[in-house]
Amino acid sequence: MKARITTALLAGVSFIVPATAHAQSSDPRPAMAPSPDATVAPATATESTDAQSATPVAQDNAADTGDIVVTAQRREQSILTVPIAISAIAGNTLTTKGITNSANLAAAVPNLQVSSPYGNTQPNFSLRGISVANEYNANQASPIGVYIDDVYLASRTSHGMGLFDLDRVEVLRGPQGTLFGRNTTGGAINFITKGPTLNGNEGYAEGGFGNFNTYTAQAAIETTMVEDQLGLRISGNYVKGDGQIENVFPGGRDANSQNTLQGRAILRLRPGNGPLDIKLKVYGGRDKGSQAAVHGLLPFRQGLGFFEVNENRIGLNRTEAYGASATIAYEISPTLTFTSITSRDGGKQNLQQAADGSPLDILDINWRSNFQQFSEEARFNYNGDRLKLVGGGFYGYDRTTTDNTFNIGQAIAPTVNGGFFQHYRQVRRSYAVFAQGDYDITERLTLTLGARYTWDRNRYRDGFAFLFAGDVGGPQLPLATTVPCPGVPGTCAYDPGARFALNGRNNALTGRAALSYTFEGGTLVYASYNRGYRSGAFNGGGYTSSAGINYIDPERVNAYEVGVKGRYFDMLTLSAAGFYYDYKNQQVQDTRAGPVSFLVNAPKAEVYGAEAEARLRLSPAITITAAGGYLHSTYKDLTLQGTNLDGNDLPFAPRFTAQGGADLTLFKDGTNGLTVSPSVAFFTRQYFSPFNDTNAVGTGQLNSELKQGAFAKVNLTAALTVDRFTFKAFANNLLNRKTYVYGLDLRGAGFPYNFLVPAAPRTYGGSVRVAF
Repeated sequence: MKARITTALLAGVSFIVPATAHAQSSDPRPAMAPSPDATVAPATATESTDAQSATPVAQDNAADTGDIVVTAQRREQSILTVPIAISAIAGNTLTTKGITNSANLAAAVPNLQVSSPYGNTQPNFSLRGISVANEYNANQASPIGVYIDDVYLASRTSHGMGLFDLDRVEVLRGPQGTLFGRNTTGGAINFITKGPTLNGNEGYAEGGFGNFNTYTAQAAIETTMVEDQLGLRISGNYVKGDGQIENVFPGGRDANSQNTLQGRAILRLRPGNGPLDIKLKVYGGRDKGSQAAVHGLLPFRQGLGFFEVNENRIGLNRTEAYGASATIAYEISPTLTFTSITSRDGGKQNLQQAADGSPLDILDINWRSNFQQFSEEARFNYNGDRLKLVGGGFYGYDRTTTDNTFNIGQAIAPTVNGGFFQHYRQVRRSYAVFAQGDYDITERLTLTLGARYTWDRNRYRDGFAFLFAGDVGGPQLPLATTVPCPGVPGTCAYDPGARFALNGRNNALTGRAALSYTFEGGTLVYASYNRGYRSGAFNGGGYTSSAGINYIDPERVNAYEVGVKGRYFDMLTLSAAGFYYDYKNQQVQDTRAGPVSFLVNAPKAEVYGAEAEARLRLSPAITITAAGGYLHSTYKDLTLQGTNLDGNDLPFAPRFTAQGGADLTLFKDGTNGLTVSPSVAFFTRQYFSPFNDTNAVGTGQLNSELKQGAFAKVNLTAALTVDRFTFKAFANNLLNRKTYVYGLDLRGAGFPYNFLVPAAPRTYGGSVRVAF
């Protein structure tokens, strides 16, 4: 195993280290003054970013060199000086690459996958092979922490956001258990919005139209009421389009339609341009597009194209998200700053999912949950000559109240429709203290040490479920209580007062240790150890029997990484990393006879690989970006449904990923010009289930269906700027590749088909934007 670790860690850096002597930076460690409103985001990437990716001071430099500013360690730093893995994608680059929502991020980040059984709703992020695997219930926390302006979003439904008026997105690869905390075993994604600069007035308005009768509109306006002291920025986003997957059922609704409305307002106060800096933010949004298409019962797939379904009950995905936050920073002295981030957020989902892909009522589900959360983080930042230190405390509360209905056709009797109703309330509280310091041992050698201690306290309350007779959407006649009931469904008499409750608790110590060295030319090399932790969890899928409602152990990752990054010849930025993970207790679903769904731990998995990113500015008119990743992720100890799955790949973990693109300026005259930006993203085969191609004996499984073969997708955008106007055209999935993004085993649960979700077909259109 030592040889394997060594190979994995060296693979990411071996081809770059010989070039360190050619680095052209004159300053080995560029100094960045800490910002009172800095956010967090670790870094090792070179750059997927443009001039608007960071602070105004750094924008011009970033445009020329790719040396952008991130807030990886709770302070502003050049991305080339932070010894952690990150991809930073600026707001304009999101548009260039055709990334309009969080589900599209895989097109720009190596070793990142995004999938969901619900379309853009409740996306499942997978970083370096770590994901929710085959778990799909709304109460589960993502192992990839998702943040907006440093505020942790506990609900996975709120992760499926449209991206608008963003400064940048920072994708942090690897465990982030020190500065971010629990539920970041795979990494973290930080969406950083644009806020008032307290300098002048500006804004924009943009309208567009595309195929599938898709209308889009975005706008933002920023006004400075008192220069350097008081400013306001208001922005909004609207998308409405017809279904992208045609439904041939007479009068049926098409799948994958869009109907999104979002808004945000940020007020910033800096009284007397002094040491106190306050940001107050409110936001809200709703989405009510139609459900993702499902390829299901095979007889009703006959004669259909890939982007067609025959479904009698295409439902709507109704979601809402809203919240308010206050970020208050006070500069106590030139070297010491205090920051408080307080947030209150909420939302709900009402997902109507026809899950059989047929005109029959075989499986129709209504997923309903309400979410509430509150969080507070308080920290001190010390910025001395040789020591940079951040430390503080965190408190988080979130509540999920769930009411799900599972209609299973005539499974009760040949002439009787029915199903299951499920209700529960989950409450999670988390407390943590943390500290991390960077100490300059010498001018070029830095030691980083950090630790975080977390207390998690979780409760499952008011749990009940029952078997009922009734049609889809109609009245329900309870037949038998299934929760609480430890036996086979239908064996416990209906008891309307019966309730199930359970408690769970974990404590965890996580941390980071790293050594980084900056060569005279500016190249940074580092080696690090990180420990990550994902809290224990209740089984939200337990509704046929209370035997399956349990609280399982937390996930833990011990991660070892080496990396290198630098800028060369004043035109090329490069970064690479190699990593090895000892991954324990991944939380996966196990469906057993009954049928009863259990949430269980996969005792041990091994993950290793490498990734690299590059940006080459050949001339002011030609910039090329490229990224690639290699990933080996396998279970070392896993048994599901009595079947040994040792050696199988983790789900949503292709061996190779690659992204490439170019910005080609065909002409430029001052601020006017025409730029064409082609890009491509490539992925090798990936499985959707821990079973891979293996079938459990006696289950009727056909798991070979639950995978996607290798594919590449091409996007193309063009932007013509004339004075204050920008005219854009785009085509996503230009070659109209037919791919699946998600699959779930239903044959093993007794249904005569598997559940597969197709990705979107080719989309294209244009827009006009005016700046003012």
